[in-house]
Amino acid sequence: MLYRNFLSQSDIDREYNVVSMVGNVSPYVEYDNSKNINTMKELISSIDEKYGAMLDETVDVFPSKEPNSPILVFIHGGYWHSMSNKNFSLIARGLVLNDITVAIPNYSLCPKVTIQEITRQNRASITWLYNNAKRFNGNPEKIIICGHSAGGQQAGIITTTDWEGEYGLPKNLIKGSIPISGIFDLTPLYYSWLQPKLQLNYGLINKQSPLFQISENKTPMLISYGDKESAEFKRQSEDYFNALVKRGYTAQLHEQKEKNHFMTFRDLNDPDSFFCQLVIEFIKQTCIVI
Repeated sequence: MLYRNFLSQSDIDREYNVVSMVGNVSPYVEYDNSKNINTMKELISSIDEKYGAMLDETVDVFPSKEPNSPILVFIHGGYWHSMSNKNFSLIARGLVLNDITVAIPNYSLCPKVTIQEITRQNRASITWLYNNAKRFNGNPEKIIICGHSAGGQQAGIITTTDWEGEYGLPKNLIKGSIPISGIFDLTPLYYSWLQPKLQLNYGLINKQSPLFQISENKTPMLISYGDKESAEFKRQSEDYFNALVKRGYTAQLHEQKEKNHFMTFRDLNDPDSFFCQLVIEFIKQTCIVI
């Protein structure tokens, strides 16, 4: 056995290669590109703000019109080796129109860097946003993290950050986390077609798998996936949810109907969609400042 009941790389690839699951990915890319362009035209934005010294360390911010709004930090997907924050601008629309400031960080890609370095970069972007929140009508005490696919892994692992000890910031800096279609146990990817790009080892797998790093922070979680995703993607979310609940977390698990891997973030573009409203309600509940 390579992993669980998988005997070969092809068996693992069949469950984790999201492109092969849909056959032709072009219609999804074209749809998203159109929505990205429309969102950039419709919303006020501050593009390519520098949160660090590296060329890739930029963040696009879409401010709410209302001062002191919650901030949702959305970390893009692409299996840590492809795409950029520009491919996900569309998610800002539904949130900004519901008075949420949205920030979408960019980060360096594997194999130029490791997943651990990507985590460091995203933590740095959140630190920058905390210090610059008011520039974008944001409240630094109301930060939520969200992410899709590889960004879902990031949304999980960043909740384990020792913000107080390592950054001198409030211990409960992240008020809630919304991993969408995430990978929470990196182990199977070690045996997959992705290994040459990700350069995983057992130490990195342990440190960067949210399932193995559940902390005492007990950050509230809204975990979501599509009902048209592979059995493994569904199981990963369910296992993570169950592990969180067992550790005393407040967590929700939401299955999106008629959605595959490339569709589970899209409803954030529609301010009136069920999923966008579910996210808005989660933000409101977790961002109550006492």
